[in-house]
Amino acid sequence: MLLEKERKAIIRFGQKLVTSNLTTGTGGNLSLANRRKNLVAISPSGIDYFETRPQDVVLTNMDGDIQDGQRKPSSELSFHLELYRARADIQAVVHTHSVYATTIACLRWEIPAVHYLVGFSGNKVPLAPYATFGTQELARNVARAIGPYNAVLLANHGLVTVGPNMAAAFTTAEEIEFVARLYYQSKGIGQPEILPDPEMEIIVEKFKTYGQKMKTGG
Repeated sequence: MLLEKERKAIIRFGQKLVTSNLTTGTGGNLSLANRRKNLVAISPSGIDYFETRPQDVVLTNMDGDIQDGQRKPSSELSFHLELYRARADIQAVVHTHSVYATTIACLRWEIPAVHYLVGFSGNKVPLAPYATFGTQELARNVARAIGPYNAVLLANHGLVTVGPNMAAAFTTAEEIEFVARLYYQSKGIGQPEILPDPEMEIIVEKFKTYGQKMKTGG
């Protein structure tokens, strides 16, 4: 099977989206790029992650043309492809509807450095302007707003994270949801102190060597 490893990773992490409370039902989507073969494996539209089979995962080229698979790809294929075109370092994209990150996105706020773990994104999580889901306008907004960051909020929609592999992109989604919850809760009590940019520069640099080195792809 073409890109069998990537297809199985999409299923495994799609199920984790639900069990980790990062989305509900068939919400959210994931993709993995294989740049050597110029292919992208992306979750199919509207299929329960626990019922998805490897052959249900759709393969497209970087122009969005289906290369393998009988299912419709995720409705958000356009912003996945736009991110891959914008940055060569991106190999995986995760889109969630996690509650706290989406709450902040509905307020149309960025997430500042309220906790050092925002460093999984950078010194903040920027915000992409609102556009209708599945549109090229949304794709352009996401690619422009993310800049050099590893996460971006989608106004009134959710969160997108990227990484050199699926495990890294997924971890960033989990950690940013944690930071979003802290930001929400601390704003409910008072005005949180935000870590200054010089401190975040140190943290972001330290994060480059944090944890175990993982192989690209899954």
